[in-house]
Amino acid sequence: MSRADTLAALQAANEDLRAKLTDIQIELQQEKSKVSKLEREKSHEVRHEQHKSTVVVTELKAKLHEEKTKELQGLRETLLRTHELELMRVIKIKDGEIQRLQALVNALRDGSTDKVKTALFAEAREEARRGFEGDRSRLQQEIYELKGMKRQMEEALNLAVQADKTKATEIRSVYHVHQEEITRIKRECEREIRRLMDEIKLKDRACCVLGKELGVQAGHTQRLQLQKEAVDEQLAQIRSREAGAGGHLHSPKRDAPYPSGAGDTSESLEQQLDEKDVRRFQLKIAELSAVIRKLEDRNALLSEERNELLKRLREAESQFMPLLDKNKRLSRKNEELAHAFRRMENKLRFITEENMEMREKVATKRRPSSLNDLDQSQEEREIEFLRLQVLEQQNIIDDLSKALETAGYVKSVIERDMLLRYRRQGSIGRKKAIRPCKPVVETFFGYDEEASIDSDGSSISFHTDRTPCTPDDDLEEGMIREETEMRFHQLTMEYQALQRAYALLQEQVGGTFDAEKEVKTREQLQAELILYQTRIQDLECVLSQQGQDMKWIEEKQALYQRNQELIEKIKHMETEESRLKNEFQDARDQNELLEFRILELEERERRSPGINFHDIHFCEGISPLQVYCEDIIITELMKKLDILGDNAVSVCSFPIYMYVHVCLPAVGSTPTSLDSLLCLSGSSVLMDLLSHVFSKQKGYLDEELDYRKQSMAQAHKRILELEAMLFDTLQQDAGAKMSEMLSDDERETLRRAVEQWKRGVMMELRERDSQILRERMDMLQHSQQRMELVLVEDGAGIGRRWSWYW
Repeated sequence: MSRADTLAALQAANEDLRAKLTDIQIELQQEKSKVSKLEREKSHEVRHEQHKSTVVVTELKAKLHEEKTKELQGLRETLLRTHELELMRVIKIKDGEIQRLQALVNALRDGSTDKVKTALFAEAREEARRGFEGDRSRLQQEIYELKGMKRQMEEALNLAVQADKTKATEIRSVYHVHQEEITRIKRECEREIRRLMDEIKLKDRACCVLGKELGVQAGHTQRLQLQKEAVDEQLAQIRSREAGAGGHLHSPKRDAPYPSGAGDTSESLEQQLDEKDVRRFQLKIAELSAVIRKLEDRNALLSEERNELLKRLREAESQFMPLLDKNKRLSRKNEELAHAFRRMENKLRFITEENMEMREKVATKRRPSSLNDLDQSQEEREIEFLRLQVLEQQNIIDDLSKALETAGYVKSVIERDMLLRYRRQGSIGRKKAIRPCKPVVETFFGYDEEASIDSDGSSISFHTDRTPCTPDDDLEEGMIREETEMRFHQLTMEYQALQRAYALLQEQVGGTFDAEKEVKTREQLQAELILYQTRIQDLECVLSQQGQDMKWIEEKQALYQRNQELIEKIKHMETEESRLKNEFQDARDQNELLEFRILELEERERRSPGINFHDIHFCEGISPLQVYCEDIIITELMKKLDILGDNAVSVCSFPIYMYVHVCLPAVGSTPTSLDSLLCLSGSSVLMDLLSHVFSKQKGYLDEELDYRKQSMAQAHKRILELEAMLFDTLQQDAGAKMSEMLSDDERETLRRAVEQWKRGVMMELRERDSQILRERMDMLQHSQQRMELVLVEDGAGIGRRWSWYW
C-alpha cells in the first residue's frame, strides 16, 4: 500500500511538474509575442513620428516661403506707393510752375512793355536757376546718403561674414571635440558591453554545467541511497539467518556422530565467512556514507558559488548604471549641440539665399536686355521706359524748337515791317532812324534777347540810314514799297506753311502744345536721366566690387556642403546610438528575466517538500527498478507520448522523443525485454533511425530557409511596387506641389534616406533569418552530439549497470 502511495505521489509530482513546465512555456511564448508586438508598435510609432516631423518641416518651409513672399510684396507695394506719391508731388509742383509761367506768357502776349518783359524774364531765369540749384543740392545730398548707406551695408555685410566664419570655426571645433568624445564613449560602451556579455555567457555556461552536475549527483545520491537500503536489508536478512542457523546448529555439535575436530573446523569457516561479509558490507556502507557526505559538501559549494555569481551580477549592474547616466547626459548634450547646429544651419541658409539673390541681381544688371524681356527686374523696366519717354520727348522738343525758331523769325519780320511803316509815315526831314528793339527769340535753351535782327533764313538785310534826306527820297520810297510787298508775300507763304505743320503736329500728338511746358518737361526728364545714370554707375561699381569677392562665395558654398555632410554624420550617429540603446535595453530585459527565473527557481526549491525515502522491502532476487517497471503500463505511456508528440516539441527534445518512441514498444516487464532494449540501443539500427530523423529535421530547416528567402524576395518586390505607387501619387496634385517646393539637394537627401532605410530593412531581415538558421543549426548539432554521447555511454555501461541492478 505504501508503495502504491509513493508511486501515486511521484506521478502526481511528475504531473505537477509537467503542468508547471507547460505553463512556463506558455508564459514564455506570451512574453515573446508581447515583446514582438511592442517592437512592432515602437517601430510604427517611430515611423509615424518621422512622417509627422517631415510634414511639419514641409509646412514650416511653405509658411516661411509665403511669409517671405508677403513681406517682399508689401515692401514692393510701399515703395511703389511712395514713388507714386513723390511723382504726384513733383507733378503738382511742376504744374503750378507751368501755370504761373503760362500766366506770365499770356500777360506778355497781351502787350506788356519791354521792361516788364525783361524783368519777368530775369525773374523767371533766376527762379529757374534757384530751382535747379535746389534740385542739384538735394540730389547731391541723396547721392551722399546713398553712398553712406552703401558703406554701412558693406560694413554690416563684412561683419556678418566675419561673425559667420568665426561661428563656423567654433561649431567645427565643437563638433570635432564632440565627435571624438562620442567615439571614445562608444568604444568604452562597446568594450564594457562585450565584457558583460562574455561574463553573462560564462556565468550561463557555468550555471548550466553546475545544474547538470547537480542533477547527475542527485541521481547518483538517490541511487546510492537505494543501494544502501538494499544492502541494509540484505545485511539484516543475513543477520537474521545467522541467528536462526546458530540455534539449529547448537545440538548437532553435541549429538553428532562425527568427530569433534571436523565440526569445529566447519563452524570456524562459517564464522569467518560471516565476518568477512559483515566487514565487506560495513566497508561498503562507510564508502557510501563518505560519497554522500562529499555530494552534500559539493552541493553546498555549488549553492555558495551560485550566490556569489548572483552577487557579482548585481555588482556588475551597479557598476553599469553610472555608465547609463553618463550616456544619458551625453545624449542630452548631443541634442543641445544638434539644436545649436540647426540654428546655425538655418542662419547660414538664409545668408546663402540672400547671397544667391544678390548674385542673380548682379547677373541681371551686368547683362541688360531689351524692354520685351520678361526676366528683367522692375527697376530695369522702369529705366528703359523712362529712356524711351526721354527720347520721345526729345524728338517732340526738337520739333517744337524748330517751330519756335520759325515763330521768332516771323515775329522779327513783322517788327521790321512795322518799323518800315513807321518810318514811312514820319516826316521826310527826319535824318535819324529809330532803331528797333532787340527781339526776344525762343530758342532751344530759352528766351534769347541778344539774338541778331538778321535771321539766317532772311535773304535781304535791313540797314538804317543816318544821313540827311536826299533828293532821291521818292525813288527810295518806291524801292521800299516793292521790297515790303515782296517780304509780305514771302511771310504769308511761310505762315501758311507753319499753320500746315502745326496742324500735322497736333494730329500726330493729339492735343495742344505749350512750348514752355514742353521745355520744362524736357529739363525734368534730362535731370531724371542724369540721376538714373549716376545710380547705374554706382550699382556697376558695387557689382564690380562684389564680383571681386568670388573666393568668399566659394568658401561659403564649401562650408555649406561641409555642414550638410556633418548633419548626415550626426544623423547616422543618432541612429547608431538608438540601435545601441535598443540592444542594451534588450540585454537588460533578458538579464531581468534571468534574475526573475533564478528567484522563481529558488522559491520553488525552497517551497518544494523534501523527499522522504521509505524503507521498501523487496523480494529476494528482484531489484527496485524491476518492481517499479512492473507497475508501468506501456500502452498508457505510449498514449501520453503521442499526446506530447502532437504538441510543440523543441529541436533539442526531438531526438530524445524519437528515441523513447522507438524503444518503448520493445520494453516489457521481464528481464528479457530489457535485454532486448539494451541490444536495440547498442545496435546500428537505432543509429540509422536517428540519422534518418536528423536528416528529415535538416531538410525541414532547409525548406524553411528557402521559404524565408522567397518571402523576403516577395517583400522586396512589394516594397518596390509601393515605392512606384508612392512616386506616382507624389507626381499628382499635392505631391507635385510638394516636389516643386523641394530643392534638388533636399530631393537627393530624401532619396538617400529612403535607400538607406531600404538597405537597413533588408539587412535586418537577412540578419534575423541568418540568426534563426544559426540557432537551429546549433541546436541540431547539440542534439546530435548529445545523442551520440548518450549512445556511447549506453553502449559502454550496459554490462556494468545491469549487472548492478540484477
